[in-house]
Amino acid sequence: MPESIISQMSIIEIKNLTKSYRVYQKQEGMMASIRGLFRREYREVHAVRDISLNVEPGEFVAFLGPNGAGKTTTLKLLSGVINPDSGACQVMGYVPWERENEYRRRFALVMGQKNQLWWDLPAAESFRLNQHIYAVPVVDFNRTRDELCDMLDVTHLLGQPVRELSLGERMKMELIAALLHSPDVLFLDEPTIGLDVVAQHKIQQFLKAYQEDRKSTIVLTSHYMKDIQALCQRVIIIAQGAIYHDGSLDEIVDRFSGDKIVTLQIGGPDEAFEGLRALPNVIEVEPPRIKFRVGRDDVAKTLSDILSTHAVEDIVVEDPPLEEVIAKVFTDAQDAKSLGEFGTSAAEAR
Repeated sequence: MPESIISQMSIIEIKNLTKSYRVYQKQEGMMASIRGLFRREYREVHAVRDISLNVEPGEFVAFLGPNGAGKTTTLKLLSGVINPDSGACQVMGYVPWERENEYRRRFALVMGQKNQLWWDLPAAESFRLNQHIYAVPVVDFNRTRDELCDMLDVTHLLGQPVRELSLGERMKMELIAALLHSPDVLFLDEPTIGLDVVAQHKIQQFLKAYQEDRKSTIVLTSHYMKDIQALCQRVIIIAQGAIYHDGSLDEIVDRFSGDKIVTLQIGGPDEAFEGLRALPNVIEVEPPRIKFRVGRDDVAKTLSDILSTHAVEDIVVEDPPLEEVIAKVFTDAQDAKSLGEFGTSAAEAR
């Protein structure tokens, strides 16, 4: 096994990883199309820019970012699907793009928008094929398959053609197929995309229970904040191909949200409530309740002023919705004028 490039402790080690693409710029119109036959115009897309980070064994890490930020490209680099332009990376001591068989037996990649199961065959047949591909002993295969099918409650669907399954049922089968060889590292690219709330919740519960039981290392990309909240202790925000933040969800809220949401339930006559309508940044008014936004540093003074003049029966102070905070982070990152405005190193981003 190759010697680690950064430390012997990290299961995923990335150092100055970079990947760019040349994208053909097709112009509109007949004449532009004809000119394109002889002279094509391209633009450079920097999908991943000089990323460095470590992931420790047993971590459940989320990659967040707007569309085109470089999340999926990073997972493809880590799984060896594509090669980088520059930089170094090791996963479990292996260089992913060398595509060693031993490495491919120890990780799995699940992409919510791509299928690995045979469409016209029952999932059980694809499972059996994976058993042979990964050389899983029959006893281990049967035990793992039965455990996973039981956890996801799909045993009764094993003989049904995949094309007849619902989207949620297919995703459950995709996860089982990826986990039959008990990988040490699992890469998940939007595994709950397009699923209803019930299916999302069931897959979240499964992934949480599986990771806690097997102590696997999981890297997840998702646009659903509930996936991130339910599963991930660490969140890495990627924007314009670079790391913008690396830390917990609480750290994101503390760092990027300058407000608190205050909800008050007012007692006393209606006249006393009316005076509160003039508060700045009022979000919702449903007498005797009022909800408004206030700066973090101004919460104590604002509440003190209100309590001195109004009979308040209940107070709730909370952070803004996570979706709102993340959207602001994405906007701030996209508006950055240059890479010098935010670090590309995980250590610096923290």
